[in-house]
Amino acid sequence: MVRLASGKTRSLELFERAKKILPGGVNSPVRAFEPYPFFVEKASGSKICSVDGASYIDYCMAYGPLIFGHSSEEVLDAVKEQLTKGTLYGTPTEKEVEFAELISKSIPSVEMLRLVNSGTEATMHAIRVARGFTGRKKIVKFEGCFHGSHDYVLVKAGSGAITFGAPTSLGIPEETGRNTIVLPYNDIRALEEIVEHEGYDIAALIVEPVIGNTGLILPEEGYLNKMRKITSDHGILLIFDEIITGFRLALGGAQEYYDIKPDMTTLGKILGGGFPIAAFGGRREIMQYVSPLGKVYQAGTFSGNPISVAAGYVTLQILDKNWNKIYPKLEKAGEEVKKALMDSVSDHHIEAQVNSIASMFQIFFAPHPVTDYTKAKLSDIRMFHSYFQKLLRCGIFVPPSQFETCFLSTAHTEEDLENTINAFDNALCNISKVG
Repeated sequence: MVRLASGKTRSLELFERAKKILPGGVNSPVRAFEPYPFFVEKASGSKICSVDGASYIDYCMAYGPLIFGHSSEEVLDAVKEQLTKGTLYGTPTEKEVEFAELISKSIPSVEMLRLVNSGTEATMHAIRVARGFTGRKKIVKFEGCFHGSHDYVLVKAGSGAITFGAPTSLGIPEETGRNTIVLPYNDIRALEEIVEHEGYDIAALIVEPVIGNTGLILPEEGYLNKMRKITSDHGILLIFDEIITGFRLALGGAQEYYDIKPDMTTLGKILGGGFPIAAFGGRREIMQYVSPLGKVYQAGTFSGNPISVAAGYVTLQILDKNWNKIYPKLEKAGEEVKKALMDSVSDHHIEAQVNSIASMFQIFFAPHPVTDYTKAKLSDIRMFHSYFQKLLRCGIFVPPSQFETCFLSTAHTEEDLENTINAFDNALCNISKVG
């Protein structure tokens, strides 16, 4: 670890400067951790390198977008080529049409879509379209699901809203919250009851089919199928928020993985290949309500910007051509990591759970299976922080919050996995001794 003449690390010096100009010293709350976050100089493949000269095997992967790891050559080449042609036009391009067609090919339920700039925009506009289409006011969301940072969904939200103790945010009028119904995840009876009493006024149900923002929480068997039937029976639009799971669990996302067809879908993260872009889409009859075809207004200067479109298009092309190799490889690596974590937990007599699916995984320091927000909140946060710090000292970077998810990429090698598994075991062994 390189230190300056002052005895401080470069990261600490930068953090002290950042705190004077950025709230909490960061531009997103999930990046903050004690005593201070490391600042990044560069990243390539599975490795992320700090300004202090440290290198880490990265399982944060920018919170999910980097399915090919950092600095993918194919993505960078596509971006460099586009840069020579211009960065922003404010007019349509051929590539954005091809990109949209490839998205729809990969996820057939998305018959028509609109490109936007972030997951927050995508979910916000999807909800607005659902209201415009149905003529109803209310939406249903689930405890611990994070759908961005706009007013209607910052009610018992996941991600940083849990970590920093603010499941609801100041600045949101009470009347806004009245139109958002929050239910426990994996509780089909609760959904049946609310739909029975208020279904006539519910425009949409929005859900992370696999929750990736409260740690990692999987749907119980049959839960999503029952959700689909209930919403269909009552004219409620089912919105799958696949910002995280889109192109992650399978080429067609969670809806392909679980064989469920939602009415609308939101996409992001992997969609941009490391660049900012997102999308919302769904059945043609619904999306035709979006301006200029319909009366649901949505616009954005940077929507469909050519740089992000170039990066996203080549990313989806690679996944489309190689899905039968990429996804089995990632799933195999995920199973290997899960088994190793579970073995270490058992060997060191630690009360912990390991949730995983495809190339996503997370450990919870809890004695009970974690199947919803309430059970996730009962996890030992201090133990997780200790685990995180021990991994960091071993050269392994996982998301600093218990309420995030770890991601594998095609850039992670067998040597990376072997070193990681050893680091997991050492960290859990040390936690066990302290405990």
